[in-house]
Amino acid sequence: MITARAAATFEPVGRSVASARAFVRDTLQGWGHGDIVDDAVVLTSELVTNAVVHAGTSADVLCLRTDGGVRISVADRYPEREIPLQHSGRTVVPPDREGGRGLLLCGALASLWGVEYTAAQKHVWFQLDLPERPAGTRSAGPALPVDALPATDGRVRVAVLQIDRGGCVTSWNDDARDLFAYGPEQVVGKPLTDFAAWPHTPGTGTGIAEALRLSRWEGSYGIRGADGRVVPVYASHLRVRDADGEASTVCLLVRDHERAILQSPQRTPAPDAAAQPEGRPSDPFEVFIGSPAPDDLDGLLQRTVERARDMLDGDAAYLLLATDDETELEVRASTGLPSARQRFARVPVEAGSGRYGSARMPAVHEDLSAVPGSVPLLSGTGMRSVVTVPLKVEGRLTGSLGVAAEAAGRYSNEEALRLQFAADRIALAVERARLTELERLRRGSLSFLVEASDLLAGTLDRDQTLALMAQMTVPTLATWCAVYTVADQTSEPELSYVLHEDEDRIDGLKTLLMKVDPPEPVPTPGARVWTAPTDAAHDAALRTSLRNLGLGSPARPGTGPGPSLATASAVGGETVVLPLVARNRVIGMLTLGKPSEEHFRQEILELAEDLSRRAALALDNARLYSERTAISQSLQRSLLPPELPEVPGVEVEVIYRAAGEGNEVGGDFYDLFPIRDGAYGFAIGDVCGTGPEAAAVTGLARHALRLLAREGFGGPAVLERLNAAILDEGARSRFLTLLYGELWPQRDGSAVLKVVCAGHPLPLRLRQDGTVEPAAEPQPLLGVMDDLELYEQTITLDPGDVLLCVTDGVTERREGTRMLGDDGLTDVLTTCTGLTAGAVAARVLRAVERFAAEPASDDMAILAMRVPEFPAG
Repeated sequence: MITARAAATFEPVGRSVASARAFVRDTLQGWGHGDIVDDAVVLTSELVTNAVVHAGTSADVLCLRTDGGVRISVADRYPEREIPLQHSGRTVVPPDREGGRGLLLCGALASLWGVEYTAAQKHVWFQLDLPERPAGTRSAGPALPVDALPATDGRVRVAVLQIDRGGCVTSWNDDARDLFAYGPEQVVGKPLTDFAAWPHTPGTGTGIAEALRLSRWEGSYGIRGADGRVVPVYASHLRVRDADGEASTVCLLVRDHERAILQSPQRTPAPDAAAQPEGRPSDPFEVFIGSPAPDDLDGLLQRTVERARDMLDGDAAYLLLATDDETELEVRASTGLPSARQRFARVPVEAGSGRYGSARMPAVHEDLSAVPGSVPLLSGTGMRSVVTVPLKVEGRLTGSLGVAAEAAGRYSNEEALRLQFAADRIALAVERARLTELERLRRGSLSFLVEASDLLAGTLDRDQTLALMAQMTVPTLATWCAVYTVADQTSEPELSYVLHEDEDRIDGLKTLLMKVDPPEPVPTPGARVWTAPTDAAHDAALRTSLRNLGLGSPARPGTGPGPSLATASAVGGETVVLPLVARNRVIGMLTLGKPSEEHFRQEILELAEDLSRRAALALDNARLYSERTAISQSLQRSLLPPELPEVPGVEVEVIYRAAGEGNEVGGDFYDLFPIRDGAYGFAIGDVCGTGPEAAAVTGLARHALRLLAREGFGGPAVLERLNAAILDEGARSRFLTLLYGELWPQRDGSAVLKVVCAGHPLPLRLRQDGTVEPAAEPQPLLGVMDDLELYEQTITLDPGDVLLCVTDGVTERREGTRMLGDDGLTDVLTTCTGLTAGAVAARVLRAVERFAAEPASDDMAILAMRVPEFPAG
C-alpha cells in the first residue's frame, strides 16, 4: 500500500543531478527515513546522471513510500538508449567512464530493482526496504534469483564459454561466435590460452590459466578474433562441478565497455552505531568511505571521490596523488568529468603564488569563469565553483581532493572544512594503499628488468635486439613503441622498428612516423613528451574526414577514412621519448605511446627509463660486435687464396674447415697458383695453434710462397727463405709444417711434381690398382732452426693416380682414446679408386666427420690432385 508520494521533473542539464539528490534527501528525511537516505541519494544520483547527462533528456523522479520500504523511479525520454551501455555512435569507451554504473549500484544497494519500457519512456526503479533493526543499521539487498534479473537489450551479446580442467574449450555459444567470428568447430577442444590476450602488467602475478582455477574471478582481458584483432572483454568466471564430479569453469564475456552487465562488486552491511561495543566510537574512516573499504588503491580512490561528491552535493570530484618528489600531482580518480579527465595527467603542486596556487592549502574558488585557467583540470567542463583540500600524512603532502559544481558560489569555507575533515580521515589509508601498490609494482618491475636483462644479454644481433626492445615494452609499458637509431653524431635518426599491440595498426603507424620529423637525439636522461605523432595523426584524420564529407581535396585511389582515423585513435594519447645513451653517446631513441586520452604513470616511466638504459647498452654491444665481426671476416677473407686456377690435365679439389665459431681462417692453409707457363705451385701447411695469431703467420707464409716461387727460386730455397722470415717475427713467430711442391702437366697425360715436406704429414699417392704409398720423405719443420738443409723429391703421377695432401686436423681426429691416424687415412684412400678429385676429398671429409660425434676442434685442410685417365679409344 502506498502511503506517501512525491514527484519532480529535472531538465537535461548537469546541475539537475545535484537538485535531484537534494529532492530525494529532503523527501526521505521528511518521511523520517534518514537511515536509507545515503543509499537512495547515491542511486538517484547515478540514474539521473544517466538520464540528463548521457541520454540527454529530462528526468522524472518519483518517490513512493509503502509499509515495508521506499520505491524510487527515474524515467527518461530515450527508451531506445542502452543503459548502462554506451550509445552506438562510439566504439571505444574508457573503462572508468562515468555513465553505466546505475544498474550495477542498484544490484549492490537495493533490495529490488528493475527496468520498465514504454513507447515513450524508460523507467529504472529500485526499492529500499526499511530496516527492522534499530535505526542507523544499513544493509545491502539480498541476491536476486535469475528469473528476477532484468532482460538486456538484444544488441548486448554475452559469450558463454565452458572450459574443462585442462583449460580447453568445451562449449561455445552463438554470441561468442558473433563477438569473435569463430565457430564452435574452430575452438572446441583448443586451449583458451590460444585465443586469450592476457594483460602483462608488471606486478600482476595471475594469468589466464590461474584465473580459470579460481572459484570466482572477474576482470578484463582480450580475445583475439578471427581477423587477428584483440577484442577487449570483461569476464566473469565461475568454477563449477558437473554431474560426473569433474571441475570446469563457466566464463561469461562481454565487450569491455559493457562491463556493467557482469560486474558485481560485493557489499556487506556496515556496522551501525547501535551495534558498536559500548564505549568504542565508530571508525571515522569507515563512516566516510563505507564498509567494507576497497582493498585496492583504485577502488579506494574511486569510492573516495564518489563519497566526496555526494557529501557536498557536487557535480564532479577528483583526486590527485603526489609524486615522490612532491613537485607534481597525478590524476588518479574522478567522477563527473569527461573521460576521467585524462587519467594520470600531471599538474604542478605549486601553480602560482598564494594559497590558491598551491595544492598544499585548502582553497575555494567561487567562480572559475572569473579567473580562467585557475584550475586546469576543470577547463572546458562547465564547472563554475570548486573546493580543494590537501591530503597530508605527518605533515607531508600526499595528494589533493576536489569537489566541483556547475553553479557559481556553491562552496564556502564551511564546505572546505567538512571536506578537509574527510580528507584527514582517509589520507593515511590512501597513503598505505599507495605504498602497497608501489611495492607491488616495484617487485614486478624488478622481475621485469631481470628478465629483460637476460633476454637482451642473450643476443648480439642488432635486429633481434631492436625487436626485443619493442616486444618487452608492448603491451607491458605502452600501447605502441617505435625505436629510432643514430649511426653517428652527424647522422639523422632513422626509424628502425615499430610495434603496436594490434598488429593491424603497425603499417599505419609506421607510415605516419615516416612522415614526421624524428625526435631530437637529446642525451638528457628521463622521458620527455613528444607531440608530433599525435598532431600529425589528428591532422591526417581531419583531412580524411573533410574528404569524406566532400569538403577537401579528393583522396587518392584506394584510400579511405579508416586507416587515418584508426591511426589517430591509436596514437592520440601521450607519447614520450627516452634517449638510448651508451658510452656517453646517443645511439637512438625509444618512443612509447598511448591511445587517445591516456597518459603514462610515473612508475611506468621510471621502469621504461631503466629498461632504456639496459637496452641502449645491449644495442651498442650488438653494434660493436657486428662491426668487429665484419672487420674480422674481411681480414680473414684477405688471407684466403683467390679462386683456384684451372690446371690443364689435372683435377684439383680443396676442402677447408677453420675451427671456432665465426672463424674463416685458422692455422691451416692451402694455395695453388701459376708460377710460369706450364708450371704451378701448390702448398698445404699448418701453423702451430689456432686463432688470430696463427692466421697472421698463415698470411705471411702464403704471400711469401707466391712471391719467392715467382722469383724463380726452387722448392728448398723457397722454404729456407720462408723459415728465415718466420724467425724474424721473434716472439710472434710460430713453427710451421709445410708441404710445398711444383707441378708440371705433361703431354703424355701424366704430371711431374717436385715436393718438399717440411715436418708435414706425408702426401699419399693412390695408384690405379688401389695401392697407397707415401709420396715424399719427412724433413725438418719451419720456424725452429736457423740453418735448414732441405731437398726436393720428384714424383710422377700417371693417368688415374691421385695425390692426397692433408693437415694434421685430419689424421689427429679423435674419439676418446681412438685416433684416425695415418693408417686410418690410408684405409679411407684405398676405397677411392676411380673417383674424381672432388669425390676423393668429399669421402675423406665424410670419414673424418663420422669418426667422432663431437665437432672438430682443430683446423682442417684437404688437397686432392688427380690425373685423369686417357679417354677410351
